[in-house]
Amino acid sequence: MARFNRIDVVLKMREAGIVPVFYHKDTDVCRNVIKASFDAGIRVFEFTNRGDFANDMFSELNKWAAKELPDMIMGVGSVVDPATAAIFIQAGANFVVSPVLNPEMAKVCNRRKILWIPGCGSLSEINLAEELGAEIVKIFPGLATGGPDFVKAVKGPCPWTSIMPTGGVEPTVENLQEWFEAGVTCVGIGSNLITKELIQKKNWKGLSARISAALKIVKMFRPEE
Repeated sequence: MARFNRIDVVLKMREAGIVPVFYHKDTDVCRNVIKASFDAGIRVFEFTNRGDFANDMFSELNKWAAKELPDMIMGVGSVVDPATAAIFIQAGANFVVSPVLNPEMAKVCNRRKILWIPGCGSLSEINLAEELGAEIVKIFPGLATGGPDFVKAVKGPCPWTSIMPTGGVEPTVENLQEWFEAGVTCVGIGSNLITKELIQKKNWKGLSARISAALKIVKMFRPEE
């Protein structure tokens, strides 16, 4: 069962502005990455559903986080069908992110009041996702879909829409400024934030510093309430 309700998850996503996206076959590496993210100020983390036994890994990591990092909100990404969503929900996922818009996933997540973030590539898909109860929509791949210009275009007729781009987001001043000034609620960042070099060197302090720097950049460009 989820430890955090979906309203709290949305608020934390918006508060930080960045959701790290990560998977590694080594559970110890995952723990270190999650801890480095937590130390940097991250409170929402997306574990990617990738590789054999990913659901078992998530279950183990979620139990560990609940004990060692109780404020960390663990969720899962790259889920494309309702059956897989149900498996991760049973393992305690606090949110489910998908690269696609699958209406059947909405039923499974909404029934348990789990935040569901579907992947959308057009305003029509975003509209349908919101009809199905999506509080935040993911545009994926973010850059290929149209980047910050696409976000601006959507926010024109639909200023109420909350958008999280993933794919093509970089932890730089120039890139994050473009996304946040366009109107995103938060961004998902994977390998551009959690780099292979840092993982290979097991430079967890360096990773934490990199994430912390990215969070400070977001604060520079988030509109005042």
